Amino acid sequence: MNKIKYGVSTWLWQSPFTTESVALFPKIKTMGFDLVEIPVEDPELINGDLVKKALLENGLDAIVCGAFGPNKDFTHEDLGVHENCFRYIKKCFQLCNQLETDFFAGPMYAAVGKARLVSMEQRKIEWDRAVINLNKVCAIANDYGLSIALEPLNRFESDLINTAEDIMRLIDDINQRNAKVLLDGFHMTIEETNIKDAIKKVGDKLIHVQVSENHRGVPGSGLTPWADFKTALTEIDYQGAIVIESFTPEIKELAAAVCIWKNLAASQDEFASEGLQFLKKTFNT
Repeated sequence: MNKIKYGVSTWLWQSPFTTESVALFPKIKTMGFDLVEIPVEDPELINGDLVKKALLENGLDAIVCGAFGPNKDFTHEDLGVHENCFRYIKKCFQLCNQLETDFFAGPMYAAVGKARLVSMEQRKIEWDRAVINLNKVCAIANDYGLSIALEPLNRFESDLINTAEDIMRLIDDINQRNAKVLLDGFHMTIEETNIKDAIKKVGDKLIHVQVSENHRGVPGSGLTPWADFKTALTEIDYQGAIVIESFTPEIKELAAAVCIWKNLAASQDEFASEGLQFLKKTFNT
């Protein structure tokens, strides 16, 4: 495996990301990270030029990921909700160009938290809406010189896409070369029967990896089969980054959304630094 780059999501400390969040960058660099993952809840809060300047000053690369709430849902029956989602994604694409990153990531097929028991007929309707809209997203992304990285979520956060098999079926239906995959170890430990097989199923479509533990805690402190993770990434010759994504219980709205009710480390700084040390030890040897 080529040298892996390591990153951390600013969600570990803050929500939402704003231009002022660049104050985190010196700390992130000092800890030893190569890149910062920027979750975009509201594009209007982010001045891309100033963020790019701060990235350069701190020697960091960036990855941009999306946040998809109920008003950004490609499976919704209201076409106005689809249009809102397109507008949001285009603004995120513009930010990707400003920050010189080559893909936009996230579970952009439906609203996060949309988890219901519905009929097979309704599921097919929503699946087809996602396919049609994401096909359009890929065409727009192509105009920006970008790919999209689609992320499966666990069953408590999505009833549409939960596994590597699900996401590959969606990508086959979208049928665009720039439709790629993000896999998140947290969701995988809930949904996959074998992490190695899941990663190999995605293969060269995998362009981004997020990790925490099965309980959203510090990598290395839980049940994730890290040896299998490393073996599979090596076997598919993974070329992307590995990013720590978890959340702070200090931001009540975000903590409630992801069901984090207690501190998962003595401090968020310790979460990041200990997690990075574990990842480097695991994947660099």
